[in-house]
Amino acid sequence: MMLVLGIDPGSLTTGYGLVEKKENRLIYVGAGKISLPSSLPFTERIHKIFESLLEIIQTYQPKEMSIEDIFFAKNVKSALKIGHARGAALIAAIQGGLKIFEYTPLQIKQSVVGYGRATKEQVRSMVKIILKIDTQFSLDTSDALAIAICHHNWVRFENTIT
Repeated sequence: MMLVLGIDPGSLTTGYGLVEKKENRLIYVGAGKISLPSSLPFTERIHKIFESLLEIIQTYQPKEMSIEDIFFAKNVKSALKIGHARGAALIAAIQGGLKIFEYTPLQIKQSVVGYGRATKEQVRSMVKIILKIDTQFSLDTSDALAIAICHHNWVRFENTIT
């Protein structure tokens, strides 16, 4: 049994998803999003992301966290803000004693959908099929669950080649 916390970082909305592996099955444990008003100063939003993730870590006690790796964005300012949100998540994970794993958007989409250029909606559909759930998640939340699923798939793959 291994519980993984997947994080889809964002300065306004950070998605999180918890997926556990029991025997050879992936099981949905919980998911949601940390939504913050744009009127809140940026530094306070980053602190709220940190505090909220620390609370989630303390509540669910995952052992590992998977997070989307930095990607090249067209908008430098938004990429920097995502980087700050990522930093808040990484510090929360370290403070919570979690091992951290990073995956590119391409790795996540290939792992969950089998296609690196899949849309967010396609990812959400596959997450629901893989976890056998019918909940209509926000795209941020389903992305976070996809990141957790990706980690379980990569760990399984790495264990077969070592």
